[in-house]
Formats: sequence, structure tokens, C-alpha cells
Amino acid sequence: MADSGFGTTITFSSGFFAEILSVDGPDLSRDPIETTHMETTNGNKTFIPSDLIDNGTLSVEIAYDPATAPPISSAAETVTVTMPGGSTAAFSGFMVAFAPSFPIDDRMTASCDVKVTGEITRA
Repeated sequence: MADSGFGTTITFSSGFFAEILSVDGPDLSRDPIETTHMETTNGNKTFIPSDLIDNGTLSVEIAYDPATAPPISSAAETVTVTMPGGSTAAFSGFMVAFAPSFPIDDRMTASCDVKVTGEITRA
């Protein structure tokens, strides 16, 4: 069932806070491992899935507040995303990118990327 993302919140255990405009991800992935050999049928490559999952990056666009320092130099901390309806995704993560934007006739924003390290707990 489709739903609006309005009301989504993100909390950092460090206390970092910002007005959230949009959230993307985290973008989970896992690598293919090639298993092709000299006698593979009809010359078609074959693969098996890696056992390891990269839980990716959470990308967040926020309203930029110059008085609030982003935790770009902080160690990994607990990040919790709470979606409308109360579902949560919690993980250990650290900010890897912070890019503010200052348009001439619009609100200031910033794009933030948080790298997930380890497992995502969903509730």
C-alpha cells in the first residue's frame, strides 16, 4: 500500500537534529561472484551471490542551519529512522558527506550521506 513519507524522523545518538526534507535509502546491495569456467554451457557467464551485504548509505536532504554543526567528524553512532505509522530502521552509521546549498531565492539546504556499518534492525 502506498503512503506518504510525511512525518519521517531521524535521530542520532549524538543529538544532531535537523529539519528533514527528504530521505533516500539506505541502498542495500551485494556483489555477484563470477563462477564462469572454460566449460560453462554455451559461453554464458555464471554467478553466485556473495554472502556479504553492504547496507549502503542513507541520503538525507535537510534544511540547513548554519548554527548547527553536522557530525561529519564523529565516530559511528546509532541512527534511527522512524517512518509514518511507527516502523523503524536503526543502525550504526557515520556521516561521510555534508554539502550545503545556498540558492538566491529559496531556503538553504544540505545533502547528508550516512554510511551504514553493520546490520539494520527493523521494527
